[in-house]
Amino acid sequence: DYDLSVEFYWSPFLVQLDKYQANGTKILRLDQLEASSMHWQGADIMVFNTGHWWVHRGKLRAWDMFHYEGKLVEEMKIESALDMAMKAWAYWIDNNVDSTKTTVFFRSISPEHKGKHWCYNETKPITDESHEESFPRPLMDIVERTIRGMRMPVRFLNITKLSQYRRDAHTSIFRTRAGKELIEKKQKQAKSFADCSHWCLPGLPDTWNRLMYADMILHSSKICAGLPHVVV
Repeated sequence: DYDLSVEFYWSPFLVQLDKYQANGTKILRLDQLEASSMHWQGADIMVFNTGHWWVHRGKLRAWDMFHYEGKLVEEMKIESALDMAMKAWAYWIDNNVDSTKTTVFFRSISPEHKGKHWCYNETKPITDESHEESFPRPLMDIVERTIRGMRMPVRFLNITKLSQYRRDAHTSIFRTRAGKELIEKKQKQAKSFADCSHWCLPGLPDTWNRLMYADMILHSSKICAGLPHVVV
């Protein structure tokens, strides 16, 4: 009815992860944006996010080596790697996005619930300030510092703290392991299969969308004047 289009591009690092090297090595290219970036231009609204995949360890780590300025590096501090990737993203935004036509949002990290605030079998949110940040603060600071230093105005959607309270909205057994859905097994061992990273109940992610919508209405007359094309 409104001629609105919404496009979603899976890019957990924003920069390119090359998974198809001849020897099977997975290379994260810190100075080269994801190939899908060719489709981003021209959108009325862009919404970006990155975070959790940078701190994965062991078998969950997505890369084997980093690539930066023509060099392959096997070990690098994650803070340095994220800083390089965010600078590559910021450079692309500053040089390819027209601020008179496009509004750019960056959503902050979505929190996990582990340790003393594990979400399994919880039915009520956290009601005090005792919860700890589950994502390293230095990495969050890199994202915020990068955005502040950009020429292009980027609206920062800080949903981290408000989401941290809602441990009751996290837990679920509906996820895969080795590509297989083992629902019956998970139901019998629900505690060991609880998912503390993905939001599984309605309400909280809807709030993120409402906050973005409110910001659009209050501050972005160029969006309200037309029928937007949104890239997420």
